[in-house]
Amino acid sequence: MQRLSNFIGLNNALLAIFLIKIAVLTLPLQLSAQNKFKPAIIVDDYAITRYEIEQRALFFEILGVGGNSNEEAKETLVEDRLKTSAFESIGVEVTLDQIKAGQEEFANRVNLTNDEFIALLEDNGIEQRTFQDFVESGIGWREFIRQRFLTRARPTEPEVDRAMAVDGGAGGVRVLLSEIYLPFTSRNFDAVRRQAEQITKLTSISEFSQAARRFSKASTAPFGGRLDWMLLSQQPAELRPNILSLSIGEVTDPIISQNAIRLLQLRDIQESNITREVYSAIEYASLEIPANPNNAENILARIDTCDDLYGIAADQPDNILKRNSFAKKDIPQYIADELATLDEGEAVIARHSSDDNRISLIMLCSRTAARNENTEREEVANALFQQRLDAFSTSYIDQLRANALIIEYE
Repeated sequence: MQRLSNFIGLNNALLAIFLIKIAVLTLPLQLSAQNKFKPAIIVDDYAITRYEIEQRALFFEILGVGGNSNEEAKETLVEDRLKTSAFESIGVEVTLDQIKAGQEEFANRVNLTNDEFIALLEDNGIEQRTFQDFVESGIGWREFIRQRFLTRARPTEPEVDRAMAVDGGAGGVRVLLSEIYLPFTSRNFDAVRRQAEQITKLTSISEFSQAARRFSKASTAPFGGRLDWMLLSQQPAELRPNILSLSIGEVTDPIISQNAIRLLQLRDIQESNITREVYSAIEYASLEIPANPNNAENILARIDTCDDLYGIAADQPDNILKRNSFAKKDIPQYIADELATLDEGEAVIARHSSDDNRISLIMLCSRTAARNENTEREEVANALFQQRLDAFSTSYIDQLRANALIIEYE
C-alpha cells in the first residue's frame, strides 16, 4: 500500500511538472494574442489595436497597395478615427444597407460580388469586419464633407464654362495620342498596375510604341498604339486637363476603369482656326489675404489651379474667396488689366483698395470659347463639384490631424 501511495505521489509530481512546462511554453503565445488587442496608437479618445493594424495591412496587400503596407495601415487607421469622430459629432450615421451597397460597389471594381470578395479576404486571414470598417469610414466621411462644404463646392452655371475653353467645332485643339490598354482581373490587378506605373515613366515615343505592341490588348497594338489626330473635345471631360498638361512624349497617370487600365501618350498637339479674342466668359478667382509678402509667396508656391484655393480658404469666411465668370466687358478694369497678363493657372498679387493691411491674389481659371456652349454641362458640373469636395476633404483631414493628440506605442 505504501508503494502504491508513493507511485501515485510520483505521478502527481510528474504531472504537475508537465503542466508547468506546458504553461511556460504557451505563455508567450497567450501574451502575444493578448498584446494584439492592446492599443498600439491612441487618437484622442480612440484606440487602434495591433490586431487592427495587422488586419488593415493584410487588406492593403490583397488590394495591391504599394509601399509599406504596415505604415499605410497605421496612417489610414488614424485618419479613419479622425473621420469617424468628425462625422459622428454632427450626427451622421451609416446604415447597414449603406455599408452593404458600398461593399458591393468596391467589390465590383475588381469584377467580384461582395460575397466573393469577402470569401477572398477570409481565405487570406482577413475578417469581414476589417472590410466593413474601411467602407463605413469612407461613407460617413463623404457625407460629412458633403454636408459641411456642399454650398461652397457646388459650381454655378457660369463656373461650368471653365471646361469649355477647348473649341468643340471644326477647329480647336487637336491631339495626336498613342494608347496602351491593359485588362485586369481580381487576381492580377496588382501586377497589371505595377506594369502600368512603369510604363508611365517612359518619355520616348518609340519605347511607348514598343510597349504597346508587346503588352496592349487594344486594336491599335500592332500599330504601336498610335491613334489618328482627334479633337481634344472627343476625350472625356475629366481627361482633357490631364492631356493638355502633358509635354510631347509624356504619359498620363494610369486611367483605371472597371476592368482595364489605359495609358495615353501625347505625340503632338495643334491649335487651328481659333479666334482667341472671342470668349463667352473669362473665369477668375480672387482670394483676399493679409498684406504679408511672405504669406503671399507661400500661397503662390502651393497653388497650381483655382481649385487649390478652396483648400487654402477652407476655414475662412465665405467672402474671402470669390470665383467669378463674366464676359470681358463686365470684369472690373483693375482685374481685367491683371488677367490680360496671365495664362490659365497663373496668379498675381494685386493691391486694390486703400486698406494697407489687405491684398488680393488674382488667378485666371479659364477662358471659355464662345463656340463651346453646347458641351455636356452636367458632366462638367459633376466633375467640378467632386474636385472641390476632394480639395476640401484633403485640407480638413490635415487640419484634424494637426489638432489631434496622437500617441503611438512601441
